[in-house]
Amino acid sequence: MLKIPPITDKEYFTIGEVSQITLVSKHTLRYWEREFSLLRPVRKSSGQRRYRAKEVELIFRIKDLLYNKKYTISGVKKYLMGDKRKKLTDLQTDLNLDLEHMPDSRFLRDLKYELKHVLKLFKV
Repeated sequence: MLKIPPITDKEYFTIGEVSQITLVSKHTLRYWEREFSLLRPVRKSSGQRRYRAKEVELIFRIKDLLYNKKYTISGVKKYLMGDKRKKLTDLQTDLNLDLEHMPDSRFLRDLKYELKHVLKLFKV
């Protein structure tokens, strides 16, 4: 199990602070930003990166997968995207969304019909 050290209650961290917290070099963090679409720090108008706590936690996960679990870069990408899809599925399950049996207006019925038609086109 990945143990993430407590992160201070700051709202934003600079790349230097993140590098010190995670023990990952700045150039590696910049490289990971290019490789992992989920890692997108906010940028100030000056271009300076501002990482939030969730991005710092993601960096810890990426570091663990690469260095401890010996995943490849592409393996980490697949793992993180699968994890993202799982969260969306869990959210739907947690909310008990039974989309097929929800009461819907004419607009929603028409929209559902159009979306099903589009899905059929992509299943070729």
